[in-house]
Amino acid sequence: MDLSDFFLVVVITLGVLVLIGAAIIGFVMWRYRVPARGVVAMFGALAYVATPIDLVPEAVLGPLGLVDDAGVVTAVAVFVYRLLRVRRLLRGRNPQES
Repeated sequence: MDLSDFFLVVVITLGVLVLIGAAIIGFVMWRYRVPARGVVAMFGALAYVATPIDLVPEAVLGPLGLVDDAGVVTAVAVFVYRLLRVRRLLRGRNPQES
């Protein structure tokens, strides 16, 4: 396997991961009617996870380098959850109801 084949595999893998991430974001947008800033945050997190540029690179630290990716995804998930909870409260619904 030469370098061009390896590059092709990496590009295809990243493309598939981005498509899966976009499908998940689309489902969450449709199901929970996420506000625009939540959608932007989710796509930003997807872009951060998909790009090879990280604060803590996986190439140097191995699996420990995934900590910053997990932190970004967790922070965005909490942000979107709070957006949806506040929206429910403003509409007069009980935030525990689905």
